[in-house]
Amino acid sequence: MKIKIPYTPRLQQAYLHKSLQSYRYALLLCHRRFGKTTMCLNELIRRCLTCKDHNPRYSFISPTYKQSKSIAWDFLKHYAKNIPGTKFNETELRADFVNGGRITLLGAESFDNLRGNYYNGVIIDEMSQIPASLIEEVLTPALSDRKGFMYLIGTPQGMQSTFYNYYLKAKGDKKWFSYTAKASETKIVDQEELDQALQMMGKAKYDQEFNCSWVGDYPGSIFGKEIEDLDDKKQLTSVPHDRSLLTHTAWDIGYNDDTAIIFFQEVGHQINIIDCFADRNKPFPFYAEILKDKEYFYGNHFAPFDIEVSEYSSGRTRREVAYEHGIRFRVAPRTIKEDAIHALKMILNRCFFDVDKCKPLIDALRHYHRKYSEKDRIFKTKPVHDWSSHFADSAMILATGFQEQRLTNMNRQRTAISEVKLI
Repeated sequence: MKIKIPYTPRLQQAYLHKSLQSYRYALLLCHRRFGKTTMCLNELIRRCLTCKDHNPRYSFISPTYKQSKSIAWDFLKHYAKNIPGTKFNETELRADFVNGGRITLLGAESFDNLRGNYYNGVIIDEMSQIPASLIEEVLTPALSDRKGFMYLIGTPQGMQSTFYNYYLKAKGDKKWFSYTAKASETKIVDQEELDQALQMMGKAKYDQEFNCSWVGDYPGSIFGKEIEDLDDKKQLTSVPHDRSLLTHTAWDIGYNDDTAIIFFQEVGHQINIIDCFADRNKPFPFYAEILKDKEYFYGNHFAPFDIEVSEYSSGRTRREVAYEHGIRFRVAPRTIKEDAIHALKMILNRCFFDVDKCKPLIDALRHYHRKYSEKDRIFKTKPVHDWSSHFADSAMILATGFQEQRLTNMNRQRTAISEVKLI
């Protein structure tokens, strides 16, 4: 029997339907009015009708039960109404199909009620508002029996969310399918509507909702655009350590504040940032042991100018203490903050970040920002000093120290002196 569902996917939706067949896990970052709810419900209907398991179970999960009912329930009934034998349960928000399959709409606010169920597949909407415990404690065990799929969909709402953590995971894990749909690229929403939205919402909120920007909640972000560009070019990915190359480090040194260390390798013109580490209230020998415990063979260690500061208690400089523990620092040139920011911006397009090991660094670069002055209606010149400053500073040490090293190497004597008198 041929069944016609009243659904014609857009070009982008058709691409996703085809791609999702090859992946058990997927993360779809889609702009507002993309049609992700419609697409996902039709994907569930197709999977449910074609599944050969006994009594297959699928669910569409929103942050609240009320959201599932208001956003998805009418759509589910509309697209499944022509399927013979389909029964709809208004009380439980579920569609039962003639093959024993079932699609249920659920809310995440009382997810303990979902324990004990099994699922062939689940789709989680508005993932930015979903607690991590729903996936870790409930859905992962529920999917394991039938090796079911899990697709996470939504729009960014800042970096302090489970969605952002899974976004970075999907970028670096080949088992995950990752897709980003920006309104400026899909052309689904008319340009006139987008222009009006930009005028009404402001650029930061507009970029978050329509261009899928993770830094929309951080006006004044200094490196946000550069990191977004790297993301678009797939330079936030999995970057393995190359054992045939030396690993260099760049430091921002503190005690009460964080000491932040970046580990990187130079591969031709490319800079692979493979690891990072930060801690506070620890003496220097602690960090020396951290470096020894890693499997890297080290080249240069770049540090800021204050590595030359003498400790009051011992009279020795931090550089001398480091030397005693086998670390010979090269001091990055002392520059004003704006020049250091510019130096980092100039080399970021050459950088590839490992999303698993460098998540704190990526988060910090996205967040590092200038404060907006309501009185003067401008962003202040000096960046805000907060948790993101330490990794941002170590990244700027990488840029200025690395640049200084290249200039030093270029200025080395390249020809032998022939005018030598023999005595």
